[in-house]
Amino acid sequence: MVLLGILTAFGPLVTDMYLPTLPSMTVYFGTSQSMVQMGLTASMAGLALGQLLFGPLSDKFGRRPLLLVSLLLFVASTVICIFSPTIYVFVGMRLFQGIGAAGGIVISRSVATDRYRGKELVKVLAVIGVINGIAPVAAPVLGGVLTDAVGWRGIFVILLAIGVILLGGSMLFRESLPPRRRAGQNLLRTFGNFGTILRNKRFILYVLQLGFAQGILFANIASSPFIIQEHYGFSALEFSIVFAVNSLAFMAAAPLSLRFRRPQDGIMASCIGMCVLSVAELAALWCGCGFWVYEGILFLLLFTMALTFTLSTTLAMESERRYAGSASAILGAVCFAFGGIVSPIVGTGDILKTTGIVFVVCAAASLCCAIAADRQHPTASRP
Repeated sequence: MVLLGILTAFGPLVTDMYLPTLPSMTVYFGTSQSMVQMGLTASMAGLALGQLLFGPLSDKFGRRPLLLVSLLLFVASTVICIFSPTIYVFVGMRLFQGIGAAGGIVISRSVATDRYRGKELVKVLAVIGVINGIAPVAAPVLGGVLTDAVGWRGIFVILLAIGVILLGGSMLFRESLPPRRRAGQNLLRTFGNFGTILRNKRFILYVLQLGFAQGILFANIASSPFIIQEHYGFSALEFSIVFAVNSLAFMAAAPLSLRFRRPQDGIMASCIGMCVLSVAELAALWCGCGFWVYEGILFLLLFTMALTFTLSTTLAMESERRYAGSASAILGAVCFAFGGIVSPIVGTGDILKTTGIVFVVCAAASLCCAIAADRQHPTASRP
């Protein structure tokens, strides 16, 4: 459980730990905000592409070998990130770093699906979600504390150490997919399973619903360093503390998601909450609100958004259990693809206005997908 939780935390670790250094990196590399944010976009693209690669391969060759390969790639690319002479080399290596980290994310979901079903799977994913919630709390705080002392390179040295530790821990991992349950077809047909999965309307709708919700999360990740530090005048350490407090919303929401009798009800409540609060945040940012108004609405928005994570993942994976690795790959890839799209968007124009607009668009789209997905369930299952 702990290993799975930490592996799923690779996303927050790769994206969140160096957030406090973004403004200083624009000065270090002599480049623009948007170019520095491309490092964030590249890592998200890698996290998406890597899951599409490692998910199907783990269906064919097992979870453990692919997990070890992905962690080795993460370690190697992180070393090159540390010694990047230009922003272009750095952005390129962030792509490979994301690909390497993706293996841990996609395989951890697949392992949970291999071993658990139904309500048990919801509970396991909720527990993993709580463990995973520690990463976005600790990562920016650690980054904020160390930014002035060690700089951005020091942050990546810490990421390297985490990768090495996880690589060692994964050596002890026991295979969850025995040979008799692996995909027996050749590699071309293994990747061809994507076509079968993409024809599952219920699965795709839950994936899109979660992807749009993730768009809110990544819009906040990309914009908050500049809004909090440059607009409101907070230091890197103060920003990291605020970011950590907001991350507590995820830890609180994960166990609460278990209280809904039907997962679909929890998803609907989450989406409606996101719509209301994103409109409120847009209005507040456009009116030039004070920091505490911005922060209060944002915390509630992140809390309602986090409610859907465990529930949407469970319903998506339950609806496509046959090829769990490939399904997990599509789920993760779509979510990080949304992140890669919205991150540079919030950096264009007035970041206060564009952030609010992205919040509203993503929340409305997530609600539409949730309504459509609920209609795909048998009528008898509805109250």
